[in-house]
Amino acid sequence: MRNLFEVDAWKIMEHGFDPAKQQHAESIFSIGNGVFGQRANFEETYSGASLQGSYVGGVYYPDKTRVGWWKNGYPEYFAKVLNSCNWIGINIEVDGELLDLNVQKPRAFYRELDMQKGILTRRFKVKFSQGKELQVESLRFCSMDNDEIAAIKFTVTPLNFDGNVKFTPYLDGKVHNHDSNYDEFFWEEDSHKVDVQKGYLCTTTKKTKFSVATAMRFSFWKNEELLTIHPNCHARAFYVENNFEHFLEQGNSYVLKKYVSVVSTVHHSETSVIPRAINHVRDAYTSGFDVLRSAHESAWKKLWEKADVVIEGDIASQQGIRFNIFHLYQTYTGKHAQLNIGPKGFTGEKYGGATYWDTEAYCLPFYLKTADPEVAKQLLLYRYNHLDRAIENAEKLGFKNGAALYPMVTMNGEECHNEWEITFEEIHRNGAIAFAIYNYVRHTGDASYLMEKGRKVLNAIARFWVQRFNWSKAKEKYVLLGVTGPNEYENNVNNNWYTNYIARWCIQYALDCENSYAASSKAQLSRQEIEQWTKLVDAVYLPKLEGTRIFLQQDGFMDKEQRTVADIPAAESPINQHWSWDRILRSIFIKQADVLQGLYFFEDHFDALTIQENFDFYEPKTVHESSLSPCVHVVLAALIDRMDKAYELYLRTSRLDLDDYNREANEGLHITSMAGTWLSLVEGLAGVRIGQNGLTINPKIPKSWNVYRFQVLYKSQPVRIEVNHHKASILNAGNVPLKISVKGKMYTLEPNESIIS
Repeated sequence: MRNLFEVDAWKIMEHGFDPAKQQHAESIFSIGNGVFGQRANFEETYSGASLQGSYVGGVYYPDKTRVGWWKNGYPEYFAKVLNSCNWIGINIEVDGELLDLNVQKPRAFYRELDMQKGILTRRFKVKFSQGKELQVESLRFCSMDNDEIAAIKFTVTPLNFDGNVKFTPYLDGKVHNHDSNYDEFFWEEDSHKVDVQKGYLCTTTKKTKFSVATAMRFSFWKNEELLTIHPNCHARAFYVENNFEHFLEQGNSYVLKKYVSVVSTVHHSETSVIPRAINHVRDAYTSGFDVLRSAHESAWKKLWEKADVVIEGDIASQQGIRFNIFHLYQTYTGKHAQLNIGPKGFTGEKYGGATYWDTEAYCLPFYLKTADPEVAKQLLLYRYNHLDRAIENAEKLGFKNGAALYPMVTMNGEECHNEWEITFEEIHRNGAIAFAIYNYVRHTGDASYLMEKGRKVLNAIARFWVQRFNWSKAKEKYVLLGVTGPNEYENNVNNNWYTNYIARWCIQYALDCENSYAASSKAQLSRQEIEQWTKLVDAVYLPKLEGTRIFLQQDGFMDKEQRTVADIPAAESPINQHWSWDRILRSIFIKQADVLQGLYFFEDHFDALTIQENFDFYEPKTVHESSLSPCVHVVLAALIDRMDKAYELYLRTSRLDLDDYNREANEGLHITSMAGTWLSLVEGLAGVRIGQNGLTINPKIPKSWNVYRFQVLYKSQPVRIEVNHHKASILNAGNVPLKISVKGKMYTLEPNESIIS
């Protein structure tokens, strides 16, 4: 595939400006801090094709669902992640001519995202119509140290003239969502105020009434000298600015340092957001750019010490994994219980919502192994706190007695997805939420969470499954009819193997937990429920291809024309951009891992031959047009020693957006699948598992790599792993002894003790 931008171990770089790549770059060079974020739009005016995007976590609008006809239980709205106040703006004018890289063609253009430090830099030279030339450099970051602060250092140097240049730093709240169903404007102005070298703007969403206060201050410097300026102050609805002209001397650098605070009612009271934003930006202004930058870079350094993965010998693989880790931590830090992991993070508007099943299936394991357990626990608490809404969601569909159906897409626990085959039928999401509880407990040993909170969620989910199954007299089994599995290229099918399997497992896990805690806490299940559930678990139908170990994706799967991806003409790929939906639904082709998703979750339930036979059957039929698909295949391919395939798909998942495999990076990045990239290396290539028998490691290495190394947390203790073609080195970097199995042999490692295997 093509590399959109240059390959480097720690940086994303672009030499030379290509307007055709601008919207891709806006996504890929995005920055954020877990609370708010910003696409890599230009500070100055740009009249070319662009997707302006400034996003605040947890702030949304219920854009009314657009469907041809209504259905009972249908969500009334689709939650839009909102484009909010444009805080980066700094316009530049020379002789009345705006700086605009769509008008003046830049020379020596360079853009860089330093992932190690979280700094976005841009440099270029430009000539205006009257021949005057400027050199411009901008640096900006969203502070990881103080997640309500951002800063910009914008430097202008006249190259061939002395003369006046006009600067206009501003805040603009008149922003629209490109994906609005009815082209509606989602904001109301609360208040604004502007004064010398400062101003604020507070806007409130219609309907949901989220308020966002954005405050700015700025200073102006000649080289290292702070200058006194006398700007004009101007304000109108949804807009505040300062503007001033200054005489610039040829060869000297003039620096506008802009400080911004973004504060919302997601975290604070309505009355406090404006004074908090004003006070924050005042403190940032007082501290200065360099102090803020140093604190921000230190925060990133601490994250990288735990989360970095080093790959030697393959720079494309190295850049890919770091790019994924970087954007994961920009999107979610675990500091705020109200927030979750949106599928586009702060990089675009597509998909809407803050939470999909992606969080539990893919993201939770990443945070479990790279961050304090409290970070992952926040993700579980997010679902626990929405349990009542999940029960309401199920009631709307006719379920009773405390059955819970968690939403496919949500901002506040309420379902807000507007495609019927997903809203009503992709119910396997319940299973991922239950599995996340299981996964958290086996990683952390936090049995108290399971007893006090997790059981309530598990039992509500199990009640849903029990009511959703029905008895088939013909099969003499319990069946699930009318579902959509993870493979969304098949809708409204009967007995999707993955859904049936995880539903049965959920019920059994709920029963096991009830049995474990029956003596120490109040019973949550009646005797009648226990008997009914036990009977159901023993008689769930699981479709299988007779005479083989292959689990059939669903009833009727073998009626399809049996083809492989190799049969698709290159000009027709990806099929979701070339084929009709009818043709896709009738084809054999799989959007993402389905049966294999189940084998990934429940690997210890199956022998190696079963996994191998299913992999060989399904992988050639999978087009991987879901970003969540390749990583699961990497884990299983490595398990069965298909290392060429594992490496091929590792590159695909790690460079999905960098190389724009699915031709949609311009719309935003695939944040949740980025956790899958990490899984593909740690669980796939390195063979790291945390199960009932503790930590096991069975490492393998691609041919093109010389060595790779990383750290995982096991029972809150850091374990450092290094693998090359000859040996694996495992170090217990914690302070308590750990039992670890490496290549099938069990070791007890004391603190600071290592083994070589």
